[in-house]
Formats: sequence, C-alpha cells, structure tokens
Amino acid sequence: MIKPTQNSFLIFLPKKDFNEEEFTIVKRRLLKAGKQVFITSDDHFICSGSKGMKVKSDTSFYNVNVNNFIAFILIGGTGSRNYWKNESLHKIVKKFLDAKKVIAAVCSSPITLAKAGILQNKKATCYSEDKMELINAGIDYQDKNIVVDGNVVTADNSRSALEFAEAVLHLTK
Repeated sequence: MIKPTQNSFLIFLPKKDFNEEEFTIVKRRLLKAGKQVFITSDDHFICSGSKGMKVKSDTSFYNVNVNNFIAFILIGGTGSRNYWKNESLHKIVKKFLDAKKVIAAVCSSPITLAKAGILQNKKATCYSEDKMELINAGIDYQDKNIVVDGNVVTADNSRSALEFAEAVLHLTK
C-alpha cells in the first residue's frame, strides 16, 4: 500500500450497498486531479456496491490517522443509512472537523454528519427522501444539489457527484 500524504483523500464506503456511481465519479475526479485516494470502511473487508461492484478498503476506520489526509468523503447509497448512528464513524468525522480538514458527504450520508453533531449551525443538503432527518435534527436544510458551508460539503445525489468532487477539490487547494 502507498503511504498517505497531505495530498491524500480518504473515502468512506459503507460495507454494503454503497452508491457505485457516486464513488466512481468522485474517485475518478480526484485521481484526475493528481490526488491519492484511500478507501476506508468499518473493517478490512470488501465493500459491495448496490449493483455488485466490489472495492477493497485500504484501512479500517478504527485505524484512521486524520493527519494523513486533507479531506474525508462519505459516499452514500442505501447502505450509508446503517452508519447514521455509528459512534466510531462519528468520532472520526469529529477528528477531521477538529483538525479543520474538509469533510464531505453525499446522498444519505450527510445524515451521519448531522447525527455526529457537526452540521449544527450549518446549511446542508442530502438525498431528498432523507431531508426530514436533517430538518428534524435542526439543520438548515437547503433544497440544492450542493451546499458548501465552511469546510463542509454536502450533496443530494449521484447526479451531483462531479460538482461535489469539484467543490471538495476547490476547498483543498
């Protein structure tokens, strides 16, 4: 495995049913920009996309060193809903926030950020079917494709994945 550098992005994939389109578009755009991309999940297993794509994680999120990365990106999909209340993932998100790194989430995964407490007093968006989760958490939900508030980027769905990746790259310049 290549050693992470300050040019490295960490992408979180749910163990099952991640959105393959979001992942593929975001990863391709980061690689095209010359960035290193590492995959994390809650174990050192193969992550399975909603349409059968298999991706091996580079590290378990229990072993993430925030200092090795400039951004943390959470990919959505129906599987991301299983992580909304995952305390271990919440701790990692908070560490990235405390280190003033870029945090980004697309589709259903912005709810994880809300439940981790990092969207308080911020504007955010998410997959339209999940918007009540943000609203009920007291988050300033925006009916937009992409919302950038400080160092946090949220996006609504896979159709916004390229614009989402561009926003993350812009914040990490």
